Amino acid sequence: MAGLFERTRDGGTAIALDEVEADILRSLEVQMLELIGPGPGGDAHEDPLAALFAEGPTEAPADPALARLFPDAYGEPGEAADQQTKAAAGEFRRYTELDLRARKREDALFVVRALDGLGGQGGVLRPEGEERTRWLGALNDLRLTIGARLEVTEEDEQGLYDLPDGDERKPLVMAYLWLGAMQESLLEAMAG
Repeated sequence: MAGLFERTRDGGTAIALDEVEADILRSLEVQMLELIGPGPGGDAHEDPLAALFAEGPTEAPADPALARLFPDAYGEPGEAADQQTKAAAGEFRRYTELDLRARKREDALFVVRALDGLGGQGGVLRPEGEERTRWLGALNDLRLTIGARLEVTEEDEQGLYDLPDGDERKPLVMAYLWLGAMQESLLEAMAG
């Protein structure tokens, strides 16, 4: 089936994307790169040693989508944390968020480059080994971001299938559901 991963006869994975699917996925990944931002090292004149020891922020992002991509390591989501929990979460974030952002950027960029390899047309991609993990990460990040924008909860998810065609959220919901199916198909293809 086009737009979903399948297991190949030789035990690998493949996904056939038509031109529209490839364009949509590429556009979503480019938007993800813009959301995450360039990060340290984006300036060619920056000292590489200083970039290596750069510290990240200590506060959670204000944007709900970024907060979903970079959640606090301590405390419960949506609940007010005490000062000690906030301090621990801030300290953890300071030393980990830049690396996490870099990995998410690398995953999204990997998918963009794979799609660019199709030359603006549809085609078949055959991610193997570590490449599949990059695809999973990039698809998961997109799905989390869109879910945050749609304010999806586990209770709401079934209702997404019943949205009327005129609902302005419908295109985003369709992308959210497709990404979930794509992610699931990749996991199934990897499991064999």
